[in-house]
Amino acid sequence: MKRFYKEATAQATDGGWRAVLDGRPIRTAGGRPQAVPTQALAEALAAEWAAQGEEIDTAAFHYRDLADFAIDAVAPNRAAVIAELLPYAETDTLCYRADPDEALYKRQMEVWEPVLTAVEARLGVSFARISGIMHKPQPEATLARLRAELEQLGDFELAALKMLASLAASLIIALEAIRLDADAQDLWKAAELEADWQVELWGEDWEAAERRAARFEAFTLAIRLALLSR
Repeated sequence: MKRFYKEATAQATDGGWRAVLDGRPIRTAGGRPQAVPTQALAEALAAEWAAQGEEIDTAAFHYRDLADFAIDAVAPNRAAVIAELLPYAETDTLCYRADPDEALYKRQMEVWEPVLTAVEARLGVSFARISGIMHKPQPEATLARLRAELEQLGDFELAALKMLASLAASLIIALEAIRLDADAQDLWKAAELEADWQVELWGEDWEAAERRAARFEAFTLAIRLALLSR
């Protein structure tokens, strides 16, 4: 598709902001008005349109795709989205450890335990730690507190969490990642700990390295979406 507009800018609208093309508002893929909660996010959306050349590259609309997901999929179905997020906590990667006599266990304790204990302290919950792969349920009080935490979040934060939890296989990491003082690099290292361990043992080919780099890019994009939406 050829570029059909000259200028992309952010504009205030009823109760929020939006990106406009030559003054014309944009709609989501689902046909809804693409209204977002902050000027900063609207400016990020407008910047994607402004950066396009003579031919529009639809693959370059990273913020637009996530914003459309928040508006079209999350906003009308918040309860369902929260229900889809909670199972990540029930089988959270950070809670499943190697046996204590294995070398990997020491690495997991060094990297995972500080993240896990920080979340426990912040939310006033406790998580069960499991050695091996056999499932062990998390305390009902912990899951109830996590549900309450998710219910307080905005649609765009929940959209970001969906991507983060999927990439990290961890709701704990996802929740830490959308905090204002989050260290994306450290949290990604926690998410990729076991993959990094395998690389140390067996090496890594360039295709796998490229896939991991793309996943980290998606991880940081989701973090930025959550922060821009506040």
